[in-house]
Amino acid sequence: MLEDDISLEALTPKEAPAAEAAGAVDGEGAPPGGPGAQAAAMRVNEKYSTLPAEDRSVHIINICAIEDIGYLPSEGTLLNSLSVDPDAECKYGLYFRDGKRKVDYVLVYHHKRASGGRTLARRAQHGDAGPAARSARQDQPLPGKAGPLGAGEPEPPLDYHEDDKRFRREEYEGNLVEAGLELERDEDTKIHGVGFVKIHAPWNVLCREAEFLKLKMPTKKLYHISETRGLLKKINSVLQKITDPIQPKVAEHRPQTTKRLSYPFSREKQHLFDLSDKDSFFDSKTRSTIVYEILKRTTCTKAKYSMGQGEGRKKDSALLNKRRKCDRYGITSLLANGVYSAAYPLHDGDYEGDNVEFNDRKLLYEEWACYGVFYKYQPIDLVRKYFGEKIGLYFAWLGVYTQMLIPASVVGIIVFLYGWATVDDNIPSMEMCDKRHNITMCPLCDRTCSYWKMSSACATARASHLFDNPATVFFSIFMALWAATFMEHWKRKQMRLNYRWDLTGFEEEEEAVKDHPRAEYEARVLEKSLRKESKNKEKRRHLPEEPTNKWRQRVKTAMAGVKLTDKVKLTWRDRFPAYFTNLVSIIFMIAVTFAIVLGVIIYRISTAAALAMNSSPSVRSNIRVTVTATAVIINLVVIILLDEVYGCIARWLTKIEVPKTEKSFEERLIFKAFLLKFVNSYTPIFYVAFFKGRFVGRPGDYVYIFRSFRMEECAPGGCLMELCIQLSIIMLGKQLIQNNLFEIGIPKMKKFIRYLRLKHQSPSDHDEHAKKKQRYEVDYTLEPFAGLTPEYMEMIIQFGFVTLFVASFPLAPLFALLNNIIEIRLDAKKFVTELRRPVAVRAKDIGIWYNILRGVGKLAVIINAFVISFTSDFIPRLVYLYMYSENGTMHGFVNHTLSSFNVSDFQNGTAPNDPLDLGYEVQICRYKDYREPPWSEHRYDISKDFWAVLAARLAFVIVFQNLVMFMSDFVDWVIPDIPKDISQQIHKEKVLMVELFMREEQGKQQLLDTWMEKDRKKAEPCNNHSPAPAAPPPPPPPDGPDFPGGSL
Repeated sequence: MLEDDISLEALTPKEAPAAEAAGAVDGEGAPPGGPGAQAAAMRVNEKYSTLPAEDRSVHIINICAIEDIGYLPSEGTLLNSLSVDPDAECKYGLYFRDGKRKVDYVLVYHHKRASGGRTLARRAQHGDAGPAARSARQDQPLPGKAGPLGAGEPEPPLDYHEDDKRFRREEYEGNLVEAGLELERDEDTKIHGVGFVKIHAPWNVLCREAEFLKLKMPTKKLYHISETRGLLKKINSVLQKITDPIQPKVAEHRPQTTKRLSYPFSREKQHLFDLSDKDSFFDSKTRSTIVYEILKRTTCTKAKYSMGQGEGRKKDSALLNKRRKCDRYGITSLLANGVYSAAYPLHDGDYEGDNVEFNDRKLLYEEWACYGVFYKYQPIDLVRKYFGEKIGLYFAWLGVYTQMLIPASVVGIIVFLYGWATVDDNIPSMEMCDKRHNITMCPLCDRTCSYWKMSSACATARASHLFDNPATVFFSIFMALWAATFMEHWKRKQMRLNYRWDLTGFEEEEEAVKDHPRAEYEARVLEKSLRKESKNKEKRRHLPEEPTNKWRQRVKTAMAGVKLTDKVKLTWRDRFPAYFTNLVSIIFMIAVTFAIVLGVIIYRISTAAALAMNSSPSVRSNIRVTVTATAVIINLVVIILLDEVYGCIARWLTKIEVPKTEKSFEERLIFKAFLLKFVNSYTPIFYVAFFKGRFVGRPGDYVYIFRSFRMEECAPGGCLMELCIQLSIIMLGKQLIQNNLFEIGIPKMKKFIRYLRLKHQSPSDHDEHAKKKQRYEVDYTLEPFAGLTPEYMEMIIQFGFVTLFVASFPLAPLFALLNNIIEIRLDAKKFVTELRRPVAVRAKDIGIWYNILRGVGKLAVIINAFVISFTSDFIPRLVYLYMYSENGTMHGFVNHTLSSFNVSDFQNGTAPNDPLDLGYEVQICRYKDYREPPWSEHRYDISKDFWAVLAARLAFVIVFQNLVMFMSDFVDWVIPDIPKDISQQIHKEKVLMVELFMREEQGKQQLLDTWMEKDRKKAEPCNNHSPAPAAPPPPPPPDGPDFPGGSL
C-alpha cells in the first residue's frame, strides 16, 4: 500500500484522472456512483485544473503518505522547491496560481484542519442516494493548497455543526462550478483557521451575465460631443485655465470631445463592441458585480443530513433540514448563518510603497484620498470606475453640497460682519448698557436670587445684535432660495452623470424585479409554510390514507422547501406584532429624548439657584453664561451617545419587520434612523427656540415644574443669543467628535484589535511571517463595508443645522464648509485604505435621501419664519417703530417691552432673602412682558400691546412662508431638471443608434443579395451545358450514328 502511495509514475493528461479514480482507497478519492460519477469527476478535473493543458503531464505524489513517513515536513517545502517565489506569479493573490486567471471575488470561511477530507468523503458514501454526478462534484476538491488527509491519520471527533457547514459549502461551491465559475481554494494562509475560495468568471460567463443584467458597454462607434460656441465657449476656456491647478491629474477627469456610443451587451451583437482586448473589456468593478449576482442567485438547498444513526441524529437532521431550506438564496443566507464568514471583491493592489505597481487604487489615494489635495476637485469618474455608481453618486452629491456652501458661507460672513459693524449704533442695546436708566429687574429665582440691574446684561445684549439684526431676515430668505437652488443644481448634475456613466436607459424597476428576497424574509415565509403544512398533515391524519408511490413521495418532500414558499407571502397580519413594536418603541424613544431635555432644564434651574447663593460677585454675574454652556455640553454628550443607541434600535426594529428586499430594508431603516436622530439632535434646540421663556408666568404667579422648580426665563435681549450658543456648540461638537474623531479613531482601533487577534491566532513560524501576505489576506483584515447610510445621515443632519435655524447662526454654513472639506478626504481615505472593496451597485440617483432633503428644505422655511417672528425681537421692534414710537426712532423700545411689578405682591416664601442687596429698598421691579401695571384697574393682565405684537408675528409667518415658498417653486420651475445640451446629446445618441442598426441591416441585406447573385451566376453555366428536358430529340445526321460530327 505504501509503495503504491509514493510511486512516481508519469501520466498523460488523459490517464491522470483515471489513475486517481482507480487508485482511490475506500472512497477517499473515488466518487461513488459508478462510471458516470467518475466521468463527471474527470470532467471537473480537466476543466478546473490550475495548470495549462500543455503542462498537465505531472507526477502524482501522495503528499499525506510522505508526511506519515517523515519525508515531507510541510506542504510549503514542496511548493518552495518547485518555484522560487510562487506568489509573484499570481501577483500576490490577484490571480490564480497559474498567473492568468484574475481573482474576481473571494469567499472566506473558518475551518478546522484536523477534520479535513475524511468526513466529506464518508458523508458522500453514506449520504442520500443523489445523482452520481452531484456526488462526484462534492467529493472533488477544488484546486488549491488544501487536500484530503491521509488514511493513516487518526479520525478526529466529529463536530456536526462544523461538518454541516462544510457540507453546505461543498454543495454551494459545486453549484457555482455548474454556473460556470472557476474556483480555487487556499487554506495554507498566514491567518490560522481561515480558508479562502478564489472565484474567477471566464469570458463566456461574463458575456452571459452582462446580457442578462443589461449592462451598457461602449461600442466601436465614436461620435463628437457638441460643444458650446461663441461667448460661452470663451468663458468655459477661461474657467478651465483658471481651475486647471485644482483639477486632479487623472485621465478620466479631463474634458472629452468624443464619446463612444453605448448599447446593452448582447452576445448576438458582439461585432458592435471592441473586443480586441477581452481581459480589459469588463473592468474589475463589472466583473465583481457579475460574480456577486451569480453568488446571490445560486442556491444551496441540501435538505438531508445522514451522519450517524439514532433518534438524536434524526432530531438534529430535522432542524438542519429546516435551516438548509431557509438558505435558498445563496450567499446572503450563507453569510448570515456563518457558513462563510466574509465575501468581498479584491482591491486592485497596494496603494503605497516603493515597488507598488500602478493601479486605480494607488491613483485614487494620491489624487483623492490624501489631505494634501483637499483643494482639488474630486475624480468622480475614477471613483465610479473603482467603487460603482452608488458610491460615486454619494461623493458627487457631497462635492456639489460642499461647493454650494461656498456662496452661503460668504453671505453668512457678510451678515455677521454687518451685525458687528452696527452694534455700536444699535439703540436698544445702548439703552440696556446705559447705567443712567437705572432699571431694576425682578429676581430670576425664588428666595436665593435678588434684584439686579439691567445694565449687567450689557454684554449679552450687544452680542445678540450680531445675530439679531435686519440682515438676518434677508439671510433667511437667501438660505431658503439657496436650498431650492442646491436641489435643482444637484438634479442637473445627476443627469450629467447619468449621461456620462451610460445610465440614461437604466431603470430602478429593472433592478427591483431582479432583487432577490432577503434570507430572513425567506426564513419567515418558509416557517409560515411549514406551519401550514403541519396543519394540513394533522387534518390528513384523520382521513383514510391512500396508497402512494414512494418515489413520488420522495420528490414531493425534496421539492417542499422550494414549492411551498412560492405561494406563501407575509401579510400585514404576520407583521402586525412587529409594526406594533415599532410604534411603541419609537414613541418610547421620543419620550426618552423629551425626558432627558426636561432633566437638563431642571439642571439649569437648580444650578442657577445654587450659583446665585455664591458669595463671589464674578460667579453671580456670569450665572447665565455658565449655566447655558454646561447645559449645552451635557446635551451634546447625550446626543452623541443616543445617536449610537438609536442607530442600533432602528436596525433592530427594521429587522423584526422582515422587509422582503434589501432596498425595502434600507429605506425603512433610513426612515426610522432619521426620525429618531432628528428628534434627538434638534429637541434641545427646539426647546430654546420656541418654548423657553414662553410659559414662565409673571412675578407673584410663576409656573413651577413639580411644584419646586420655577420655569427659566430668557435674557433681557431675548433667547436668540442662547439659541445661537446652543446651535453652535452642538453642531461643532457633533462634527468634531462624532463625524471626525469617531470615524478616524474607531476604525483604527478596530483594525488594531483585529491585527492583535490575528497575530495571536497565527502560527509563530518565522518563515510564515516573513512571507508576503496575499491580497485576499490583506483585504480580509480590513473593515467590512457597512453601507452609505451613516455617511448620508451625518450630512443630512448637518444640512438641517445649516438650514433649519440659520436665522440664529449665520456662520453655520461656514463651519459646515470647513467640516466638509475634511469630511470628503476623510471618507475617501476610509474607502481606499480602511474598508474592504464594496460590491459595485448601479444607481441613477441618491434614492430616498433626495426626498428627505426636500422635506428638510421645506421645513426650514417654516422654522425660520417662526424663529424670526417669535424668538427674535425683529417683529416687536417693527411694531414699536411704526405704532408706538413718538419720534420715529427706537428710543424707548426697551422700556416699552418691560412691565412693572409691585414687590409687595410676591407670594409667601418667594421674595428675595436679601432685598437690600443693591443697597437700597426696591418698591417696583421690572420684568419682560406685555402686562398692565400694578396701578391699573386690571393689574397684571395681558395688555393690548401683546395682542398687537402677536398679530404682527402671525402675519409675518404667513407672508414670509408663502413668499419664500413661491420663490422656491419659481426657482424650481425656471431651472430645468435636464440641461439642454444633455437632452440634445441623449437624443443624438438615440438617432445614431437607429442609424447604426439601419446601416447594419442594409449591410446584411447587401451581403445576402451578393450571395444570391453569386449563386445565380454559378447556376447559369450549369444550365447552359445541361440538355433541355422538354426539347425534342434532334434529327439523325445524314451519315448515320457513326458520323463523327454526330456527337456535336
